[in-house]
Amino acid sequence: MKITLTGSLGHIGKPLTQELVQKGHSVTVISSNSEKQKDIEAMGAIAEIGSLEDLDFITSAFTGADAVYSMVPPANYFDQTLDLLGYYRRLGSNYAQAIKQTGVKKVVNLSTIGGHLDKGNGILRGAHHVENILNELSSDVTITHIRPTEFYYNLLPQAHTAKASGFIASNIGGEVVNAWVSPLDIARAITEEVTSSLTERKIRYVASEELTYNELAVILGKATDNPDLKWLTITDEQMQNGLETAGMQPKIAAGLTEMCASINSGLLYEHYNLNKPMEMGKVKMKDFAKEFAQVYNAQS
Repeated sequence: MKITLTGSLGHIGKPLTQELVQKGHSVTVISSNSEKQKDIEAMGAIAEIGSLEDLDFITSAFTGADAVYSMVPPANYFDQTLDLLGYYRRLGSNYAQAIKQTGVKKVVNLSTIGGHLDKGNGILRGAHHVENILNELSSDVTITHIRPTEFYYNLLPQAHTAKASGFIASNIGGEVVNAWVSPLDIARAITEEVTSSLTERKIRYVASEELTYNELAVILGKATDNPDLKWLTITDEQMQNGLETAGMQPKIAAGLTEMCASINSGLLYEHYNLNKPMEMGKVKMKDFAKEFAQVYNAQS
């Protein structure tokens, strides 16, 4: 198959590219960073360097593809001028138009847990809009929306506080269960979906392990030789104020706080709980804890 991937060689893109190339597919990788071209080509893939804001470029990169993997790259939450929802809508519209113009018939789209919600999910609302934009494509386009749960590596920014203060803080209760996921497990799921011969439209959740936040703190505490590491629950106001103090755009800080509050209330996971993966991924929190420990130990 000829498969075009967005997402460059990121956390998901790199293992995804490796797996698809190893399986004998012709893989084109889109990246905005010209310095990635050599790395992409060294992996046996074709590099397309350009901006996802450029519809003509995306259309050219999608031309001739049997399947496309679409994702919206992370934005800079500390950019005070960023319109996060507008950013998602623009890229989603560009993908839809390029798919329509090139006649691509199979799309695997990286969405998120909470992608079913049009409100109450904070910063994840943009992914909901992208799903809806793509769903407006003609019915002969097969679409799988991949909805991963929370990424393990979202915990890495907490390493400094964990070492300096002995706790990890959020507006989520310690006994709340959250599902975590590794990019490696997401890449495996995308590989299965993008190479599948099925022509149905579907939602697929991807998760690696479910844990309470107190259990999470125990695992990370053991990995960092800090058995007293605790999960600390703070208020929504405290969380938002902390994010803004760190320099995050206030509107995005409010959206991130709302997202976490929806985990705390259970709202974010209502649809997931009714449609859980048949199998959990291979990478567990104890595996990720080694990476967390490296970042933790590097803190001054």
